[in-house]
Amino acid sequence: MGTIRSAKTALRLEIKKKIQLMNSDQKVNQSKLVTEKVINSQYFKESNRISIYISRSDEVQTFDLLRKIFDLGKLCFVPRYSTESNHMDMVRLYSIEEVNNFSKTKWNITQPDEEDERENALSTGGLDLIFVPGMAFSKAGKRLGRGKGFYDKFLKECIASQRVPATTVGLAFDEQIFQDIPTDLHDFKLDIIVYPYD
Repeated sequence: MGTIRSAKTALRLEIKKKIQLMNSDQKVNQSKLVTEKVINSQYFKESNRISIYISRSDEVQTFDLLRKIFDLGKLCFVPRYSTESNHMDMVRLYSIEEVNNFSKTKWNITQPDEEDERENALSTGGLDLIFVPGMAFSKAGKRLGRGKGFYDKFLKECIASQRVPATTVGLAFDEQIFQDIPTDLHDFKLDIIVYPYD
């Protein structure tokens, strides 16, 4: 267990350095290619209830995807982390403009305020598609998160509460794709990893 943990820590440091070396043009261009692939995919076209994270500067940018979800009249849910209860819910985003009014958590994550009453995805019909952030991915669906375990817990909760499982998709820069990722029993494997260049 200790060996896997230290391998994960080392990989997180390696990824951080790799992404710091990317300039903003590279991030924008790769994000556009990833977005295009997603929009043209069957799983996106067939999904109506979609969960997507509001990207940070070191992640594939999700704003164009967010906009597309609203343009197509699909229902959009975003993660909301509770720092008190160490829990994450997916809550409804009613318009893309709302994002401008959200504050950031101590982890620099943009999200609706915890006091803000919102429709919860799992108690109102579940999700068809979940975009999952990560620091590194393998093409086979392994994922390295930031180490808090929020998404692994949420995805297990999602599976337990839905008859038809949601499709899980990781979005990655080329720099985040590795042959293999150190994982343990708690780590959730994703269905699809989308990256710019095949």
